[in-house]
Amino acid sequence: MKITVRSAVGADLPSLLTLYGELNPDDAPLPREKADAVWATISSQLGRTVLVADAEGVVVGTADCLVLSNLTRGGRAILFVENVVVAEAFQRRGVGRELMKAVVQLGASAGCYKVQLLAADDEYVHSFYESCGFQTRAEGFRRYIDRHDQMI
Repeated sequence: MKITVRSAVGADLPSLLTLYGELNPDDAPLPREKADAVWATISSQLGRTVLVADAEGVVVGTADCLVLSNLTRGGRAILFVENVVVAEAFQRRGVGRELMKAVVQLGASAGCYKVQLLAADDEYVHSFYESCGFQTRAEGFRRYIDRHDQMI
């Protein structure tokens, strides 16, 4: 199976939505009109690249990348990675590894000093990222924003 990693285009949106459904099965799917509007915002953001892994014409994985300018580390940017998912039917077939190679190459080409991502508390996921050269270096924190926060 030949895997090609490339930047996503608008025609990939239905495949991305399917992958995100696997990543977050409890989320209600976005209506197409809203998804189109969100995609228009994402695709026009400076420093934002949604990568897709294409296996012989089928989008089977994705990683959402954002280069963030930085005033430390000599002004070298940081690459943040979110929403990494490989279709269940294609897991453990090299798709994730190809995505992570492309993520690191994207960071390097943007002059980033690090690639940062959060991973689920899952031993397999952690060992996968470690096998791709990532290290557990910090403890992460997360706070979800609800409507009460928006009223402050």
